[in-house]
Amino acid sequence: MGSVFFAHTAKAQNPGAQTTSEIGLGLGGLVYKGELAPHYQFRNNRPALTAFYRRDLTGAVTVRGALTGGMLRADDRNVRGLNGNPLPLAVYRDAHLKGGLLELSGGIEYNFFDFHTREDKVHFTPYVFIGVAGFYANTEVKSNNFPSLDRKGSVLSLAVPVGVGFKYALSTHWNLGLEVGARKTFTDDLDHIDGKTRGQTDVLGNPHTQDWYFYNGVSVSYTFYKLHCPDKRDDKARKK
Repeated sequence: MGSVFFAHTAKAQNPGAQTTSEIGLGLGGLVYKGELAPHYQFRNNRPALTAFYRRDLTGAVTVRGALTGGMLRADDRNVRGLNGNPLPLAVYRDAHLKGGLLELSGGIEYNFFDFHTREDKVHFTPYVFIGVAGFYANTEVKSNNFPSLDRKGSVLSLAVPVGVGFKYALSTHWNLGLEVGARKTFTDDLDHIDGKTRGQTDVLGNPHTQDWYFYNGVSVSYTFYKLHCPDKRDDKARKK
């Protein structure tokens, strides 16, 4: 999620005496990638919401925490090869997935523009981010050709979020953001198809890969400013 913030400060003010923090909401989509979707498919986007908090450590580095939830969908019938024709394995398996996911994450953003203390009109920045996340997913898979693949269950695991975004300050307090990010998981159980358990074979699933999911969306946020007054003890020390 993105946002950018700036303050109207006096020239004589110490830039280090100001702290900014931010809360926001975002709307976007979750996309699953795994056996039933071997590559990112925009058509698999399903509604997702996120709420987040940010705090600036420096002009370039921001820490953040977020809670994100949404739906997951995928269908073998939507998988196409380079020529646009259905893949033989997808037609053979003919399975589909549906369910939902809830994620709690924390991470660090690196902002390319440090405009918090500038007097020029730079009120935007691209950024990159990385973090760690815990997620809970509850999904159901059904196959029209292999009843042995039918399963409904949940998984609690970890993921590594990475991605890029863009922040734009609409005003002193209100911000608009855009973000696209991938989540590398450490499980192959989002779709309950791993090609090695429950009577499965490596023909139906790949036992050497793990599942991914993605979030892309827009956000609106509000920035809070905190000014730190000089310590009176420092003034007394200087007078001496």
